[in-house]
Amino acid sequence: MEKIKLNKPAIYGICIGISALLLGGLWYADLSQASLNAKETKEDYTYVSRLFDDGVQSVVNTQNVIAKPYTNESVKVLNSFYDYKSDEKTQQNAIINYDTTYIQNNGIAYGGLDDTFDVVSVLPGKVTSVKEDKLMGKIVTIEHENNVITTYQSLGEVTVKEGDTVALGTVIGKAGESNLEKDLGKHVLFEISVDGTYVNPDNCYNKTVDQLKSN
Repeated sequence: MEKIKLNKPAIYGICIGISALLLGGLWYADLSQASLNAKETKEDYTYVSRLFDDGVQSVVNTQNVIAKPYTNESVKVLNSFYDYKSDEKTQQNAIINYDTTYIQNNGIAYGGLDDTFDVVSVLPGKVTSVKEDKLMGKIVTIEHENNVITTYQSLGEVTVKEGDTVALGTVIGKAGESNLEKDLGKHVLFEISVDGTYVNPDNCYNKTVDQLKSN
């Protein structure tokens, strides 16, 4: 058999050709894989988007719920809201006795601590009145949406002024004493009215204003 002799240029050409084929194959494989990955990513993105777009509604409630007018967990109820539907014992604890006069309590008196404590706004709103009363001490009134009004009485110190806008939890003052209920010590008498009618604060906490209006 006659041997085929290749000159150097031919050998170089073959090597270059083989290398080009190998590189082309690798490039095509990478391109195919990249295209596949891009397709999968696009399909995954589209699928996830559909999960959020197909009539799914957010469960996050952006409305504020009514909080208590204090943050100190040691604060206790001293006097209850007078409710003619409640039992006799509860009604007795909701009567204020001042100078032989009996007054039905329109709110709840909170206190029971040896020292004062922060009093906070239970909802966002606007301070409509800051005044001092001989019997009730310093009083702050805040107007909220949907004709809901909160009143904070027996304050010893006030940190807001009329016209201020407050957020939920804004400190509006410190608990103090009143001549109407001296035996309670440092406390705050908290009232809520809806459309001009006093309601029991205990029935309002953790509810939105809309829920309050629907009751």
